[in-house]
Amino acid sequence: MTTPRHILMLSGGKDSTALAIHMRGRVPGMEYVFCDTDKELPETYEYLSKIEYALGIRITRLRDDRGFDHWLKVKGGYLPSSRMRWCTHVLKMKPFEKYVGNDQVQMYVGIRADEDRTAYVSTRPNIVTVLPFVEEGIVAEDVRRILDESGVGLPDYYSWRTRSGCYFCFFQRRMEWVGLLEKHPELFELSKQYEKINEETGERYTWNQRESLEELSAPERVREIKARHQKAMEGQQKKRVNLPLLDVLDEVLEDESDEPPCFMCHT
Repeated sequence: MTTPRHILMLSGGKDSTALAIHMRGRVPGMEYVFCDTDKELPETYEYLSKIEYALGIRITRLRDDRGFDHWLKVKGGYLPSSRMRWCTHVLKMKPFEKYVGNDQVQMYVGIRADEDRTAYVSTRPNIVTVLPFVEEGIVAEDVRRILDESGVGLPDYYSWRTRSGCYFCFFQRRMEWVGLLEKHPELFELSKQYEKINEETGERYTWNQRESLEELSAPERVREIKARHQKAMEGQQKKRVNLPLLDVLDEVLEDESDEPPCFMCHT
């Protein structure tokens, strides 16, 4: 019987990082992989380097050489959305499957035991998904402890955004778009340039179907979003008095969106 390759999928997020720490030394020959869209946040790239240094590992970066802009043209200018997640398919899944080839693979994914979402299950019989956190009952509190005790900690973007992924990810909540506007105005502007509105037909190709980034970035709208966010934070803190501030942020942002993100981008 052929010995399978063991591959741990990193997204640049806290859960997959905690999994890499948790699995260190438990599986000989573990490979660490990150599928790079070349549209990630600077903090994500910095975090990956920090992980490599702290764990003494090498993370293989996989890319589709044609990139997002090529595929956007192929898709007729239709921006990816929760209903049409072509970005994950062509920029994450396909490069991974190409890297794997026909080898027998056990793919380790950082989905927690307290999450109500499923991992990517390949239709290819040579790829088997392994969920150590689910198998061992590891939940969000355990992930935070693993990160703290290792010294790796959380990625820097966690002060304003609780999911990894492209800087223009359509799963971002409005407050996270405001965070991008304030932390990386140049990336917000690049995101805005992808949006198109046909004045004659009214067709809108925007990251958020209800509001363009031009509309969202208006000063009065930013103030409104911040005020609502602050009110939600204060309300959550009153309900969960002993909850750390970062966890309050996590819960508030999760309450704003009930759509499950793609695991290859957000673990």
